Amino acid sequence: MRKNKIIRSVCYFSDTLDIDILKRIEGITTRLEAHDYAIQTKRICSKDPSIAAIRSVFIDPSLYLSVGTLDRETARNQFNDFIHTDNVAFNLNLSNGVVPRDSDLLFNIIKSQPSKTFSFTYTFNNSPSSPYFPSATYQKNGFSIGLQPTDLSMGCNSLDEWFQIMKSVWDEIFELFCDNSSFLGIDSSIAPLFTGKSSLIHFVKRIQNSFSHSVTTDLYIQISNFIKQNNPKPIGLCGIMLPCLEDFELAREYEAGDFSIERNVYLSLHCGLGIDTYPVGVNEPARKIYEILRLLQGLSQRFHKPLSARFVSDGMAKIGEKTNLKNSHLKDVIVNPL
Repeated sequence: MRKNKIIRSVCYFSDTLDIDILKRIEGITTRLEAHDYAIQTKRICSKDPSIAAIRSVFIDPSLYLSVGTLDRETARNQFNDFIHTDNVAFNLNLSNGVVPRDSDLLFNIIKSQPSKTFSFTYTFNNSPSSPYFPSATYQKNGFSIGLQPTDLSMGCNSLDEWFQIMKSVWDEIFELFCDNSSFLGIDSSIAPLFTGKSSLIHFVKRIQNSFSHSVTTDLYIQISNFIKQNNPKPIGLCGIMLPCLEDFELAREYEAGDFSIERNVYLSLHCGLGIDTYPVGVNEPARKIYEILRLLQGLSQRFHKPLSARFVSDGMAKIGEKTNLKNSHLKDVIVNPL
């Protein structure tokens, strides 16, 4: 039995709000658990854009729900539903351009219900069917699977060792579901969390001595190439996630000044998926968010790659103050200016 086989997300995508989806998810997770996989979350992403509707059907608070990609008008019309509904996520598609009021949406969330910044992201040339929220978006019915593959690096002393273990796990999942017509694929994204074996930065520092040193090597290129080229059934994003406050060891680099927004964008450009759980002070100028969104949109178009921007706030902390996010998935930090 291989240890640390952790499924971050089993996500079912549906064009109808059908309660029978729960039975299908249960069948999927039961099969995975029978092969020694630990399931962190069960998720549903609907084609139906109604936040109120999806929550009225799926009332289990342990389920993660999403209405996928919304346009500006739909997002604006459902703002009150969003901030008052637990555990429902969405993303705003800005692939075709950014306008100044797009940054207003983020600051309206911060003012009204700051905890909901965790459930919202801006997306650019997003890849559909990813099981990771809030980037998940519906394209067709079926399910996809995303792992927490950083845990598989425990005991590995090289990239190659980790790569081979990841590939064996992907191949095993593929064999389990390859005959299932609803199986959309595996999002082989590197999705880190917390510290120790679950942290990407922990592994990077073990084999590269320091995070800052790793940034000017081809380490992340090697990882991104492998996860894209060796996945037996790729779906979704299949990139490296650099969640500033979810990877607690990355959060420490942020506080030390070694994970600036510029470095985040640089890494995202050649291997990553964008800005993720990045802290923003309540007194940060909205103009700065607008400028960063325009930059991401331009880079996404130029390099034909998915990017996103998920900023988080506790609704109180200004630049130079420590956050109190009250979210077990996020590490509190002293906020730096963007």
